[in-house]
Amino acid sequence: MQATAQVTVEAKLDSVTILIGEQTGIQLSVTMKEGQEAQFPAFNPRQELTPGVEVLETTDCDTTHLNNGMVRLARKYTITSFDDTLYYIPPFNVKVGGKDYKSRNLALKVLTVEVDTLHPNQFFPPKAVQDNPFLWEEWEKPFWFSLLAILLAALAYYLFVRLKDNKPIVSRIRVIRKMLPHQKAMKEIERIKAEGIAQAGDQKVYYTRLTDTLRTYMQERFGINAMEMTSGEIIEQLKKVEDQSKYDELRLLLETADLVKFAKYSTMLNENDRDMASVVEFIQTTKKEDMPTIEKIKPKLSESDIRNKRARVVLKTAVAATTIAAAAILAWVVWTLWNLIGI
Repeated sequence: MQATAQVTVEAKLDSVTILIGEQTGIQLSVTMKEGQEAQFPAFNPRQELTPGVEVLETTDCDTTHLNNGMVRLARKYTITSFDDTLYYIPPFNVKVGGKDYKSRNLALKVLTVEVDTLHPNQFFPPKAVQDNPFLWEEWEKPFWFSLLAILLAALAYYLFVRLKDNKPIVSRIRVIRKMLPHQKAMKEIERIKAEGIAQAGDQKVYYTRLTDTLRTYMQERFGINAMEMTSGEIIEQLKKVEDQSKYDELRLLLETADLVKFAKYSTMLNENDRDMASVVEFIQTTKKEDMPTIEKIKPKLSESDIRNKRARVVLKTAVAATTIAAAAILAWVVWTLWNLIGI
């Protein structure tokens, strides 16, 4: 290594000892100021670096930027030798800015391969290319796994056919638009008026229709099971949701209806009109406009349909699992055969 005016040239062997015909590299580097130009020694392929040592290859320069405005250029020379001896490699000359800078000299030891000349019968000529013998141990696992992949594929196909035969259960949700409770009740009252039941004198039918309309409205508006309750139970339920003045009028209406239906009580025409007016007033004062008008009706599946749906889920899972398993095993078999055959 030589250093002058901040220029440093260094040469280093990758290995100082090689066997005959082996290769090693010489790393030649120069450190200089950035911006300067360096000219490395050039060698042709098979050109001797020193008698007995040949240069096989020269790499391009590798540049490394250092601190303080310095740069290092490096180049590798691949060398070999076919004579066993100790070689002296002279210093390398690198020109930087027109000046010559030299590296230190190197030493390379080339060793020979010892040959037993006392037993020449142990040396054999090169053999021709031979086929590897067939070993069942090498092919046993791929063979059995191939059979397993075939069986899984057949099972997946069988399950797929079963799945196609097992038709899916289509349960459509019906969406119906319904009238609000007060609209439905008023429509029924208009129908009672139009039929003229009160004027016809059939009071039992009249009060039955009127109270059924009222009970249906209560059930849909307040969520109480008015159709199955007695008149007293209805009033007690209404006390929890409405004020005193409203259920007092209804109490009179329901009691009158019970007398007409069960005690053969007769009412006057003005009483019929009064009771209908009480129902209409109750409906108008308790109606709720923001109740939902759309109802989704989901069909109820039978036990057979539920079992069928569960069976389809099981079949789908089984088909997917067996298909994935068969594909994975087949991929492993192909990979193993690829390595055995050496394609």
